[in-house]
Amino acid sequence: MNFKPLYSHPTICPSYAACPDFFDKIKSITSGYATVDYEFYDYREVDAVKLDILVHGKKIDALSLIVVSQRAEDIGRQFTKRLKETIPRHNFEIPLQAAIGGKIIARENIKSYRKDVTAKLYGGDRTRKDKLLDTQKEGKKRMKRFGNVDIPKEAFLEILKSD
Repeated sequence: MNFKPLYSHPTICPSYAACPDFFDKIKSITSGYATVDYEFYDYREVDAVKLDILVHGKKIDALSLIVVSQRAEDIGRQFTKRLKETIPRHNFEIPLQAAIGGKIIARENIKSYRKDVTAKLYGGDRTRKDKLLDTQKEGKKRMKRFGNVDIPKEAFLEILKSD
């Protein structure tokens, strides 16, 4: 028995840059019935860069990627947005940055928790309130300097999952 393909479309396509999850998408769209037959064409040079993700000023090696330089900024913005949505808030502000070499190409901030330290004050002198707010500001500075950011395992999985 000789089966003839129902649809044939010969094309030259870069393997990863154009379609990172091509085979998975084909299988999910066709409920597993489609097959893709391909042949290796040749190696070609591509302008690629290493995209580093920095969380609170520290480079996270597990999130570093090699991407095509034309799409690096878009991918960096997507990564920082996903990180912002998945990393829980802390008591201090957390900067999330995407960098190529030493150049920051995308940035998002995770806002800190707000605590109302002046709730217990009622009336009285304004200087009491200012003193409490200054004490809180100093504590937040110290916490930002020494604080560690915990990235949950779910955040890694969510970020690396493609759309």
